[in-house]
Amino acid sequence: MRGVVFSGPERPLELAELELAPPRPGEVLVRIAAAGVCRSDLHSRQGDWPRRTPLVMGHEGAGTVIEVGAEVSGLAPGDHVVLSWQPACGRCRPCLLGLPQRCQLMASLVAPQGVLYDGTSRLSRRGETVYHYSGVSSFAEEAVVPATGAIAVPADVPLSSAALIGCCVSTGVGAVLWTARVEEGATVAVVGCGAVGLSAVEGAVLASAARIIAIDPLEQKLQLARELGATDALAARSTEAVGQVRELTRGGADYVFDCIGLSETVSDSIRMLAVGGTAVLVGLPAVGQEAHFSPLEVGESERRIVGSYYGSCRPAVHFPYLAELYLQGRLRIDQLVTRRRPLEEAEAALDDLERGREIKTVLEPGAARRA
Repeated sequence: MRGVVFSGPERPLELAELELAPPRPGEVLVRIAAAGVCRSDLHSRQGDWPRRTPLVMGHEGAGTVIEVGAEVSGLAPGDHVVLSWQPACGRCRPCLLGLPQRCQLMASLVAPQGVLYDGTSRLSRRGETVYHYSGVSSFAEEAVVPATGAIAVPADVPLSSAALIGCCVSTGVGAVLWTARVEEGATVAVVGCGAVGLSAVEGAVLASAARIIAIDPLEQKLQLARELGATDALAARSTEAVGQVRELTRGGADYVFDCIGLSETVSDSIRMLAVGGTAVLVGLPAVGQEAHFSPLEVGESERRIVGSYYGSCRPAVHFPYLAELYLQGRLRIDQLVTRRRPLEEAEAALDDLERGREIKTVLEPGAARRA
């Protein structure tokens, strides 16, 4: 099968023929129908997040199960599944506490080492080991993943839309509903209107927020934010928007979601808060970045700074829930996809994302290369 191989920050991506070993106990083989191109992939290509290479990129995807390994229950060939980059081991303390997004085995072994739960890879090229990206590697025609990382969803959800549930939708919607637990009538500001930020806007709509302020310098993104439910749109960078948010809300927002993750956006998000407000850090920065804020001001105003990882979602529970919201027309995912490309164009898709030309590109392994 073919997969997009990343060999290092200074080297171009390569679409290569790879060997994929069959699933072992507790694993499934999935034929990938769609893979979302995410800023986390871009971070890796830029060297912001060190990765073991060579690896097959991609962590947001959906497809059809074609084979199940031993000891797998609840999944069968033909099932439509969304892939999770936080497959739960089910044995560590966070998993036992019902916090699979904090799985210790995933954090200590699978993600940093590029392997599956038994410490080995199923991918190779001419005898050389090729590593997995966060237990998924969706920029490929097929993937072997832990069964806990393949979540069945209704077959009437298009796989090209279901793929986004695996990362950007869960991260953005979840930050609002499950990390912050925004109350009805609250005032919300969203910094950065990429696919995650737009999903946070939709989460705020689902939470019945009274005011939803979208902040981004690009008008294309703000237009879509309005269509998805934002009540206000500020064409500005975060620093420029601080005063505007405080004026619009007469003192600050109850919740500010930083969906970018730069030092300045973190600091600015805190400055946008009302007394007692909560800044939710959704976007993940490069390794080593630090943010600056006034501890005195935070303490005196009883503001809170909260981290949100994967939207605090529990994939086995929340992926089907989000799929159902999509089927009900209450969660609009199709609008987030602004371009579709074949696997051959993965490099161009990342370039588009870096330059802000597209909100969300979906790679379709079965698509023919465009002229």
